[in-house]
Amino acid sequence: MSPPRAFAGPTPASAARRATTSEPAAAQAPATDPVSDAEGHGSLAAAAFGASGVPDYARDAVEDDADIFITSQSEASATFKLSPAFVRSYAEKRPPFGFNGLGELVYMRSYSRHKADGSKERWFETVERVVNGTYNMQKRWIEQHQLGWNPWRAQRSAQEMFDRIYSMKFLPPGRGLWAMGSPITEEKMLYAALNNCAFVSTAGMKQDPSRPFCFLMDASMLGVGVGFDTRGGEGTDTATVRGISAKTPPKPFVVQDTREGWVSSVKALLDAHFHGRAAPAFDYSGIRPAGSLIRGFGGVSSGPDALAKLHSDIDGTLAGLAGKPVTPRAITDIMNLIGLCVVSGNVRRTAEIALGQHDDEEFLDLKDFSKHPERAHFGWTSNNSIYAKLGMDYGPVCDRVVRNGEPGFAWLDNMQQYGRMGDPANNKDSRAMGGNPCLEQTLESYELCCLVETFPDNHESLEDFKRTLKFAYLYAKTVTLGRTHWPLTNRVLLRNRRIGCSMSGIAQFVAKRGLEELRQWCDHGYQAIQDYDRKYSDWLAIPRSIKTTSVKPSGTVSLLAGATPGMHYPESRFYRRRVRVPEGSPLLEPLRKAGYHVEPAVSEPGTFVVSFPVDVGEGVKTLDQLSMWEQLSLAAFMQRHWADNQVSCTVTFDPAAEAGQLPAALSYFQYQLKGVSFLPRATDEYPQMPYEACTEADYAGMVEALKPVDFSALAEADPASPHAKAVARAAAEAAASAAAATAAGARRRTAEEIASASWNEDEGEDFPDKFCDSDVCAVPPPSERA
Repeated sequence: MSPPRAFAGPTPASAARRATTSEPAAAQAPATDPVSDAEGHGSLAAAAFGASGVPDYARDAVEDDADIFITSQSEASATFKLSPAFVRSYAEKRPPFGFNGLGELVYMRSYSRHKADGSKERWFETVERVVNGTYNMQKRWIEQHQLGWNPWRAQRSAQEMFDRIYSMKFLPPGRGLWAMGSPITEEKMLYAALNNCAFVSTAGMKQDPSRPFCFLMDASMLGVGVGFDTRGGEGTDTATVRGISAKTPPKPFVVQDTREGWVSSVKALLDAHFHGRAAPAFDYSGIRPAGSLIRGFGGVSSGPDALAKLHSDIDGTLAGLAGKPVTPRAITDIMNLIGLCVVSGNVRRTAEIALGQHDDEEFLDLKDFSKHPERAHFGWTSNNSIYAKLGMDYGPVCDRVVRNGEPGFAWLDNMQQYGRMGDPANNKDSRAMGGNPCLEQTLESYELCCLVETFPDNHESLEDFKRTLKFAYLYAKTVTLGRTHWPLTNRVLLRNRRIGCSMSGIAQFVAKRGLEELRQWCDHGYQAIQDYDRKYSDWLAIPRSIKTTSVKPSGTVSLLAGATPGMHYPESRFYRRRVRVPEGSPLLEPLRKAGYHVEPAVSEPGTFVVSFPVDVGEGVKTLDQLSMWEQLSLAAFMQRHWADNQVSCTVTFDPAAEAGQLPAALSYFQYQLKGVSFLPRATDEYPQMPYEACTEADYAGMVEALKPVDFSALAEADPASPHAKAVARAAAEAAASAAAATAAGARRRTAEEIASASWNEDEGEDFPDKFCDSDVCAVPPPSERA
């Protein structure tokens, strides 16, 4: 077999033809336009090939590039790779990270993976990995279904996607920056990890009571934020907690130190309670002890204690319900306790949203810890919202909002009946049952969603923005090609192909160009995405996406690009943004040398706080200049002109001046929104706040003291690093495994497979230290909630 090539290059015949012209090879490419160019790395069928390797009926379409089509089996099976020369051309460029080094720190901390030699990726290498992974997913799909793959056009398309990501005109979600193109997708095929969020309904849990809880836990441990409802505890068709059998002795259960092992233990315990079975007698001896190093992002294992505590808490929650139906509170408590277990050790964050009925008084007060102090240590793990009814009395719920900032509001009727609220009702989402933790995606039960973020303010023209939307759309649509290990999820994904193309930096765009230009970009951009979806769904031979656009709250991803998050406004034009970094992190010394203020965290031993000066831009309004009505109006504007899914909007309001206006505001905007939450404007101050307003003079002084930060030492090979040693150990283990494998066909694990073992197996680098890349919907561990 011939060695794999990045793409099938021109044959000698075509090279000779090109040599007779004075134009460079690139000039011979077919003409393109923002909507109709054949990305179409596979727009021609792979059947009826003639001697040239190209179907007779397709030769005119491909012109002089006919013989660069795949002509051999070795080329068809080759892994897609960007041209090395093209990638090298970016190696010496300085990436356009935003906010005076803040974006680069976030990238190095959260999205730069270790390479086999112990060094960390640089930005161009991360983008290369992500783009290669994206086009490999497309290539596998096209070839699996024999749809015809055009490697030349794929290379051209991938290079443009690379440039638009590198330049931060759009970015994949944090999940994608971390996982796409890594062993997670290329070897394990864990495509669920590419998705931001999910939703699971507990309706129907009478048939399988443990399933929704196990789905939430499994997805959360894969880095997917999950929404859930309390329908399983409502009405007459609820699951009954039969109680653990007192007649049968406990059944031994050895907990495996894997994601699947932890989830299986919870399933065994829940099944015992709901089905009246013997109690599982858990053996935790196989779980790594507390303090064991988690390689990758660092941190230490929580050991078995967190899981044992979860088992104990589930017992305590369900024991009192023996012989009774499960309740909405019990459902919420168990989901929240699972979230608490997942974030144990302060290594990861989780994102949950609980959706309950607007007239369930107990649910409405679950986040009032003065009434439910026993929930204070775990109730914070979810945002809570109600299924709001059009025309309802919002007063009683708003009283809670003023006190606690929760619950939020979700209008399921609007979510099911409408795409963009400015378009006629279409009832496309009649099967939808809820949304993701930040409520920017309408979702069916067990459905996942992939979000991708565009930055309109980083574009000079609408045509350039529409071109970016093509590649943002292609990334998200490609993710829908990946199967998950959940059959119910696969059924929904195959049918809906839902994606969410989002915008960030909206406040900055409005400040520079105005609301009317934003409307034009939204309307024309939305139509462009629909055109792309028609074209590329046909190319991939899959259904069109049920919905395609949203506005997510963003967070760390928008920091990379120096953009304000989603549609939200900053608290101040100039401010200090503080980021916590563990003591001993190799990121600290380069930051000190560059002149950044680094100090020990006052309330968290072993942690340092780094301050970054931020300027969001001239003319950008700040929250103290905005009423809640103007914020609601912008959310409705984006829901009308852009988002056919939803707009994630947290409205900051003045408790003294605006609290009494909340019911009236909701009565007006209930016909224009699908979801919204409110946050009382805080006036409390405490040391080392994440955001602290400063004057322009203070900002200028901080910037003047800075030098360009140099993280290049982290990009140098280090054979002594823990990661390089782990890869070396894995290679030795792989060799031993191959030598010991029998001729009967025992499976051989490769070095890379072993080196990238799953989260609770032997490695910690499979997934980043945040479940949701949004600072808004990802609930942090308690130590970060001061």
